[in-house]
Amino acid sequence: MKNVLVLCTGNSCRSQIAEGYLKHFAKDKATIYSAGIETHGVNPKAIKVMADDGIDISGHTSNHVDQYNDIPFDYVITVCDNANEACPFFPGNVGRFHHNFPDPAKATGTPEEIMAEFKRVRDMIKTWMESFVKTHLV
Repeated sequence: MKNVLVLCTGNSCRSQIAEGYLKHFAKDKATIYSAGIETHGVNPKAIKVMADDGIDISGHTSNHVDQYNDIPFDYVITVCDNANEACPFFPGNVGRFHHNFPDPAKATGTPEEIMAEFKRVRDMIKTWMESFVKTHLV
């Protein structure tokens, strides 16, 4: 079984959404983890936007990347430029992937506009993670 880590700055939105979709699409083909360079707690809007798409991430926790030093990862996916630049070295033959998704937590406007941005980013992450699973976790 493959081990996959999704890494973001605060492990609160993008990496949590990505973890939820990777678990959904990969099923039993991989063990999925997410972490941050920092920990900011799981964003309630990320939980809501995922629930709106039928995926429950309410039990997720915000974890620091150092918690996973002993796990031999097959793939590390960074979902923001900051995490990509600060990503620690992982020993072994680790496949590194990067896609800079916008940070929905920085959205401004009305509550409806903010949730619309969360949904837009969620859908971008969903598409990317589904493609990753189909390509790398077959």
